[in-house]
Amino acid sequence: MGVRERKARDKQERERKIVDCARSIADREGWAAVTTRRLAGEIEYSPPVLYGHFPDGRDGIVSAVALAGFADFTTVMRQALDGADATDRLGAFIEAYLAFAAENPATYEAMFSMQLGVQFAHDSTPSELRTAFDVLVDAVGGQHADDAGTRAELLWCALHGMSTLTHGHRLSPGNRRRRVDALAGLFDPTR
Repeated sequence: MGVRERKARDKQERERKIVDCARSIADREGWAAVTTRRLAGEIEYSPPVLYGHFPDGRDGIVSAVALAGFADFTTVMRQALDGADATDRLGAFIEAYLAFAAENPATYEAMFSMQLGVQFAHDSTPSELRTAFDVLVDAVGGQHADDAGTRAELLWCALHGMSTLTHGHRLSPGNRRRRVDALAGLFDPTR
């Protein structure tokens, strides 16, 4: 292996370390605690090294956390769909979405609530976002379903609302199963 390959590997490793550290701090203390100075101190690199990897500074790091989160999200959601009984694929998807949001609150916030340096539903949309949206489309019946893109967006809106309200303790915990079943019924006419 040549010097160039080693340098590329080292760079990827530093970027992964920066992103992992940002996620960890945000999970423990919230995004306000994530600063380039703090990250530099925790991973023992100088701030210029961080800016060398993420010229946009903290915003670029948050975007990188979100993109990594979308990759994780896609894996989890695909597993939920593939492992579900054919009669309850949508219910399994909804449960997996809510669990992902609850188990990864800082990453979820970066993915769906914070300003990112990427565009959704645009020619320049990164593949991680496109793949994550494709799994939403699959959950509502795939590309062959009537107006699958719109249905996927509406399911996403409903799930984001449920996740946000649950996280803020605004919904009755005892009513969760009925909410999941009712939402699945809205998007799955066979229920």
